[in-house]
Amino acid sequence: MRKVYLDNLTENKKATLLIGKDLILATKPYASENRAKSWLYAGSTFALLALSLFGTWFSNYFLLKLFCSVAAGLLSSRMFVIYHDYLHHAILNKSFLAKIIMTIFGIYTLAPTSIWKRSHDYHHKHNSKLYSASIGSYPIMTKKKFLAMTAGQRRGYLATRSPLTILLGYFSMFFIGMCYNSFKASPKKHIDSLIAMVVHVAATIVVFWFGGWQAWVLTIFIPFFIPGCLGAYLFYAQHNFPTASFAENKDWSYETAAMQSSSFLVMSPFMNWVTANIGYHHIHHLNSRVPFYRLPEVMEAIPQLQKAKTTTLGFKDVIACMKLKVWDPERDRLISLKELHEAA
Repeated sequence: MRKVYLDNLTENKKATLLIGKDLILATKPYASENRAKSWLYAGSTFALLALSLFGTWFSNYFLLKLFCSVAAGLLSSRMFVIYHDYLHHAILNKSFLAKIIMTIFGIYTLAPTSIWKRSHDYHHKHNSKLYSASIGSYPIMTKKKFLAMTAGQRRGYLATRSPLTILLGYFSMFFIGMCYNSFKASPKKHIDSLIAMVVHVAATIVVFWFGGWQAWVLTIFIPFFIPGCLGAYLFYAQHNFPTASFAENKDWSYETAAMQSSSFLVMSPFMNWVTANIGYHHIHHLNSRVPFYRLPEVMEAIPQLQKAKTTTLGFKDVIACMKLKVWDPERDRLISLKELHEAA
């Protein structure tokens, strides 16, 4: 009994000591991959995705085509998180074969390496800062700044956080946001964004021409609509949830932003598999070099990480997240338009 008590005391002391940079350092032992496991997960997901897309076109049975179409959408979601881990150098770093596969997938998923890595790295370095550019993340306005905006500016801001924008993530976030805007801003730097747009438009024309609208729905629309919508929502909800915190730049710190402004999105085992554990987002923001398949291991090993702020994919939680529009410094939380108007 005494040994158990001393062990618990040691663990509690350890958890208490893990503040600030010590918490980040505690994750460092897990920031190493098992190369064979990385290839197994990446290779199998990529192969299953290719097989599913093959099935949407060549299967003779509609229900099997539909199954393959939905499977392709879910597998694209999983592969995207694996791709995202690769660009963080968490897995398959310096592998020439992985570079080829991931470059192809980046174009396929309308998130080419040049724009995704630049914008996502910026997001990690500035997560939850109130007065930084909204590169790689959804913009956040304070109550005061929102009320000072013109009607047109308000509509533009709210449009970026609209449920419709998130639902149509394939078009809004990926085709327009990732590819069109990046190429328009810097054509030479983002030539892969142009390639991605050309490939997608050409694929749509070819599939329509040879297979008709049904083939387009099963081979193009569903396989991209699912990961586009799911990805856009996950990225939104993991930093825009009722208990999320935002800070002025002078009060901001990397580790605090990870724990206070990044959620642990509680999901079923199936959805954790589909999203490659991206729900453990607070840990990912503490140390992006931890491979996706080791994130649950880190949470189990470090008690302090088990006290993360949470949200879920449940209907009530989704609605609660989608209602949040502006940051209210006085209440120290995100508020809805209804609360904003009542306060004003």
